[in-house]
This record gives sequence, structure tokens and C-alpha cells, in this order.
Amino acid sequence: MIEAFVLVVVKPGNEEKVYNALKDCEPVKEIFRVYGEYDIILRVEVGSIGELDSFHDRILRKVRSVEMTETLIASSYKG
Repeated sequence: MIEAFVLVVVKPGNEEKVYNALKDCEPVKEIFRVYGEYDIILRVEVGSIGELDSFHDRILRKVRSVEMTETLIASSYKG
């Protein structure tokens, strides 16, 4: 299982529209509206990098009010 955090920048005034478009998508486990450089943060879980690619291509890139995303793939540090 791959867990990733997707940081989303939205066109001003479209935050609620983007939030509603993404909140019920299958790989999205949590979604937060945030303050600062990014407008929305998604926590997604997928089975493979290919599924993450598919999420980006099939879902994120089709939401017109999304201006930019940055994806951070989570890693477990074991000491």
C-alpha cells in the first residue's frame, strides 16, 4: 500500500468546488482545507505507483480549478 499526500493549489474562489469534486473519490481517505501556500491537502492510499499515476491523470488533472499539485509519497522510518 502506498500512502501519499497531495498538496493542491486552487484558483481563488473555487476551493469549495474542488473540495466537493475530490472528497468522494476512491483513493482519497482524508481531505482538508488549509491556510497558507496550499488550499487543500489530500491523503490518498493506492496499491501501486501506477494507481497513483491513474489518480493524477483520471481525476486531479480533470478538475479545471486545480492550478497546481505537489505529491509527497509517505515513507516509514524504522529505527
